[in-house]
Amino acid sequence: MASLHPIRIAPSLLAADFTRLAEEIASVEDAGADWLHLDVMDGHFVPNLTIGPPVVAAIAGVARKPLDVHLMIEDPWTYAPRFLAAKPHVLSFHLEVALRRPGEATQLLRSIRAAGTRPGLALNPDQDVRALAPFVADVELVLVMSVFAGFGGQRFMPEVLDKPRVLRDELGFDGEIEMDGGIGPDTIGRAAAAGVNAFVAGTAVFAAQDRRARIAALRQAAREARGG
Repeated sequence: MASLHPIRIAPSLLAADFTRLAEEIASVEDAGADWLHLDVMDGHFVPNLTIGPPVVAAIAGVARKPLDVHLMIEDPWTYAPRFLAAKPHVLSFHLEVALRRPGEATQLLRSIRAAGTRPGLALNPDQDVRALAPFVADVELVLVMSVFAGFGGQRFMPEVLDKPRVLRDELGFDGEIEMDGGIGPDTIGRAAAAGVNAFVAGTAVFAAQDRRARIAALRQAAREARGG
């Protein structure tokens, strides 16, 4: 059994009001967020476009909490160094992309760690988690998507809940497991019970009337589901 990592609530800034982003960041930080989750989309790996390195750098300039950057992009080799300049806490790219160039993906993961950032790999609901085996030694966080990457507001897919168990029991992964997609009061307990410790929540946090109460409730539900 892997050691228990802290429960982390990571509001997704994709659900924030971008016309007042600095205020939104301060709001969720004051409400108890552990990390700030940033979704980077390139219009190729996923059909949508979101933010690039200048916006991440601007966010880093006002954020007090660690940045958790998720690259949903075709070419992390070219762009990862630009995001690393903002000194995020975590930088993840997709397993689906890594499998196309596995040797270079391993080198990229190591370069992310060498830059002082925690390297992560993300995978979509239809990706076999066992394909992550060659990268386990070089990854500190695995982001299990519980919806398909690229759009906010999708419904949680419970069929992904076996993936954390495979990571722990079959692959021997001892790092942090994060889940993104449809996380809210009704789903976070199931994810925590499956072995997830970091939870990306967009609408569940930003649409709440009382963000502090919502983050506290999410944290408590996760703690209770994993036994304290």
